[in-house]
Amino acid sequence: MPYLLGTRRGLDACASPRGTFGVLALDHRQNLRRELHPEDPAATTYGEMVEFKRAVVRDLASTATGTLLDPEIGAAQCIADGSFPGGAGLIVAIEATGYEGPAHARVSRVLPGWSVGKAKRIGASAAKLLIYYHPDAVNAADQENLLDTVAGQCRANDLALFVEPLSFDPATGGKLAGEARRRCVVETARRLMAIGGDVLKAEFPYDASVTDEAAWVDACAELNAASPVPWVILSGGVDDRTFERQVTVACRAGASGVLAGRSVWARAATMAPSDRDAWLASEGRARLKRLVDLADAEGLPWHARPRGTLAPASTPEDGWYREY
Repeated sequence: MPYLLGTRRGLDACASPRGTFGVLALDHRQNLRRELHPEDPAATTYGEMVEFKRAVVRDLASTATGTLLDPEIGAAQCIADGSFPGGAGLIVAIEATGYEGPAHARVSRVLPGWSVGKAKRIGASAAKLLIYYHPDAVNAADQENLLDTVAGQCRANDLALFVEPLSFDPATGGKLAGEARRRCVVETARRLMAIGGDVLKAEFPYDASVTDEAAWVDACAELNAASPVPWVILSGGVDDRTFERQVTVACRAGASGVLAGRSVWARAATMAPSDRDAWLASEGRARLKRLVDLADAEGLPWHARPRGTLAPASTPEDGWYREY
């Protein structure tokens, strides 16, 4: 087959009818502990996290084009109690939260006991791999090998893969800013997406300290040229108005949409349940809808820039299933 049917079907399930992404990101684990109890994250219980995710999914999943959940406290729980809409696109994280090793050589790993095959079995439309990466890090080759392994497993299971690289300073382990971040984000797209994956979930090329939109435009054009696959922007915790401006610039440069998390739902995390549910159903839903509509108006449909297994579909020939 010149393309993988399950991969195409999974991406379509997570996209708008036009082919753009306005995905609700809710695969947070340690970050969710901090959002729920900023004064004492360790006090956050498993039950609180599950209930919050169920509430967000109930109120927002039908507005999104798809939803990203984790296997530990989100995906199975929201499927089991009917919170997750039956016809909605589901992206499931593959990685363990956080990283091992020193901050300047971060080691990502698959969640122990979890796998691409299990994600497919619970009904995932796509998988997501978060990978800490800097092209100059001493362990960059090992991180590349992890991506190669997971991408191979996704191909074997005919499951679409979203790749989410997160940058860091390979000298200090701290955050990158300014031109250093831009160079890393662009080069990461070029290197990692040549290895595997179907959609790049990219950091915005500049951190919040850079407010010059002309620089944003140039950086997003450079990122678009570097990525051989469709790409989307992650929110990274910035406020919703800033994120909307970033999404507009990115989509006009060639991005296919957005995966939005804390910029949509974080304010609800410390509310009492009744106030939380009311806020999510009103302001939270409105925030997400603005992003979904913006991505659909400005973004490039994912199938407009196919690569490899996502080559333009042709009609399967007689007997195609024998070699599939």
